[in-house]
Amino acid sequence: MKEKISSVLALSALFTLTCFAVFLLHDKDTSLVFPSVPQQVVKSNRSVFGAMMDHVWVTKTPDVSMETTATSEPLDPCPDTPPSLVGPLLVEFETKRSLELVRKQVGSLLQQGGRYRPPNCTARQKVAVIVPFRNRSQHLNHWLYYLHPVLMRQQLDYGVYVINQDGDGAFNRAKLMNIGFNESLKEYDYDCFAFSDVDLVPIDDRNLYRCSDHPRHLSVAIDKFNYILSSKTAFGGVSLLTQQQFLKVNGFSNTFWGWGGEDDDLYNRIIHRGMSITRPDAQIAKYKMIKHGRDLHNEVNPENAVKTQKTAENIDTDGLNSLNFTVKEIMKDVLYTLISVDVRSP
Repeated sequence: MKEKISSVLALSALFTLTCFAVFLLHDKDTSLVFPSVPQQVVKSNRSVFGAMMDHVWVTKTPDVSMETTATSEPLDPCPDTPPSLVGPLLVEFETKRSLELVRKQVGSLLQQGGRYRPPNCTARQKVAVIVPFRNRSQHLNHWLYYLHPVLMRQQLDYGVYVINQDGDGAFNRAKLMNIGFNESLKEYDYDCFAFSDVDLVPIDDRNLYRCSDHPRHLSVAIDKFNYILSSKTAFGGVSLLTQQQFLKVNGFSNTFWGWGGEDDDLYNRIIHRGMSITRPDAQIAKYKMIKHGRDLHNEVNPENAVKTQKTAENIDTDGLNSLNFTVKEIMKDVLYTLISVDVRSP
């Protein structure tokens, strides 16, 4: 008798589980299977947006080759508004982040060299993200930790290029940008170039790293300046230009050694070539800056202010067409391509 009762109970349990599974499969409310995350800020130092970012980091995606084969079906274009954007983000720099930690959280979603392509649609733009760099390893760890998930959710076909100035001579941020432009084009046919300082992290992923019909200034509202645009002519921090726009202005000037002036000169070049700049709304174009002191050999150079008054004289002879440098090393990490260069500092 006990054996019969056990058999009946077992069959009953199996039937119940089967019915429940059928219900889940046919129910239109899939939140029972895939719980949704409400987009609202929660307690103190943690937000649901941060949790959603964590989900992006640990979720596995299919291994997608960066090369399209002749037999693969063409993908539909990605939507103009990426569907996975979450809006405001919690960004903090107090946590110590090692490069190995960032690799573990982001690396499985990337191709070697910091390359990514959306697996289910064709990206609207191919974006090279150029980061001028020297002796900012901890800043770079923070930047990679936050930027890769943002760029992925924006469904960009992108690569990250960290252009490292070799040696301890006077720093030349603008020249590193020009080098990044040249070197990235040797690897892929990028049509948009995002020039970004390593200490600026967006705090809203709706601020799209995509080029437009005009050169675009993204870092509109930075916490250091109380989220107020520092100047109507500001074009530094994070700026985007298409390949055609950057060629039209002959890139950055190569002669701005030390801190300051190169962004003002680039703005002058844009205006001189008959273009204007655009900016996203300040409510979403917000950035948090990693606090730091002035870098050694990157002191304010008073000569740079004088050079910004001579843009019209120099634009045709000083820039991409006069660029000279030596590549010392190219290193491919899963998070980025590091190109170390000798910029021939004076």
